[in-house]
Amino acid sequence: MSYFASRQRLIHLLLCIMIGLGSSLTVSDAVLADRSAKSSADDLNEVDTSAKASALIDVTSGRLLHSENGDKPMRIASLTKIMTAIVAIEHGNLQDMVKVNKSAVGKEGSSIYIQLNEEMSLSNLLYGLMLRSGNDAAVAIAEHVGGSEEGFVHLMNEKASYIGLANTSFKNPHGLDQDGHYSTANDLAVLTAYALKNKAFAEIVKSKEKTAPNPHEDWDYRWKNKNKMLTLYEGADGVKTGYTKKALRCLVSSATRNKHQLVAVTIAAGDDWNDHRLMLDWGFEHFKLEKLAQKNKQLRGYPYQAGQTFYYPLKQVEAEQIEVKVIPFKDVKPFRFGMRGKMEWYLNNEAIGSIPIYDAKGIAGY
Repeated sequence: MSYFASRQRLIHLLLCIMIGLGSSLTVSDAVLADRSAKSSADDLNEVDTSAKASALIDVTSGRLLHSENGDKPMRIASLTKIMTAIVAIEHGNLQDMVKVNKSAVGKEGSSIYIQLNEEMSLSNLLYGLMLRSGNDAAVAIAEHVGGSEEGFVHLMNEKASYIGLANTSFKNPHGLDQDGHYSTANDLAVLTAYALKNKAFAEIVKSKEKTAPNPHEDWDYRWKNKNKMLTLYEGADGVKTGYTKKALRCLVSSATRNKHQLVAVTIAAGDDWNDHRLMLDWGFEHFKLEKLAQKNKQLRGYPYQAGQTFYYPLKQVEAEQIEVKVIPFKDVKPFRFGMRGKMEWYLNNEAIGSIPIYDAKGIAGY
């Protein structure tokens, strides 16, 4: 049986269950084409990069599609600001006016050149943080939201623990090299997938340009995003660049095609723009985001309905390997608001997802 026939058969079976339920800046096009051809040799090959560590994740499901040295703790430079931004958004008020203290002014490295006692909204500081990688913005944000830089770093590490970043430790909100400040490609992929589900964060990181009031001049601040992926890659919608002499070039990028969003991470890469083009192309080519359950659809043969819509990215060869289990509760004790059990999916005998199932009496026509 051909792959397409097998896949069509699988989809039919699932439906029965559920519906009842840009140009290179550093290498030549010839080199890029050669690398692309090697990485696309067959469905099982993983993409090759110039990075010391890399990862590719599906945002919807959190499935890691690619990982090379993904759990190796490394310096991450300004990729740190992904955590700075999401913590500030979740703990702060974007309309707050932030007064700039001496500790933020003239901070070494990238800057948006805010001045002592200047007041700027937290929202605009976040744009300066993520588009221009302002270290001065990072300190001003941290002191305002956390009460102090140290207090904010505590919130960063607390969030890392909450998300499940097992190999991450923050010592500052900007990413300048500091002993004990590190993360991994896999952890950064998970963090970014989490952050992109926040609308404010997603809006900031996809912006190519931002203007903000400048109290010192007749002209506004105008910040252009350093992330060239936004213009180099079709569908790109974020996220953050980074560099220090010790961390080298670091990049997290995201892109969406046909409602399928991926995040690519590289740390210490010599050719990151092309690495990310290849990684994202590879991910979109080899994985399709399949809808395996539709919320409120009745499961044929059962008096239940799906409690959630469930998507999962699958390679072509994986589609026919999915196993589905409907597991009703054995007694009424666990019942809550009509919940009657769960539905689980397995790939190669490993659980990949689970959703609750509910009493289907509310479905019209049941």
